Amino acid sequence: MTKADLVALVSEEAGISKKAAGIAVDSLVAAIQDALRGGEKIRVTDLGSFGVVQRKARKGVNPRTGKPIDIPASRAPKFSAAKALRDAVKK
Repeated sequence: MTKADLVALVSEEAGISKKAAGIAVDSLVAAIQDALRGGEKIRVTDLGSFGVVQRKARKGVNPRTGKPIDIPASRAPKFSAAKALRDAVKK
């Protein structure tokens, strides 16, 4: 499913225009990004939790040359599915 498909589905389910549904979807994505950027955790009932994990610096190997490289510390988004979502996917 693409973003356009999601906008069309939201539009149909909510009985609103595609333009309004697109604004709603864009607003949701922006709100999640802003919260994660600020280090907040987001919990959406029946969907899951969004958070940020801190990855430590580590040593790695360049697969092309085989030479060791340093991989710097970084932050990455994390999603944990809620039980309701996991159960829905199992069916």
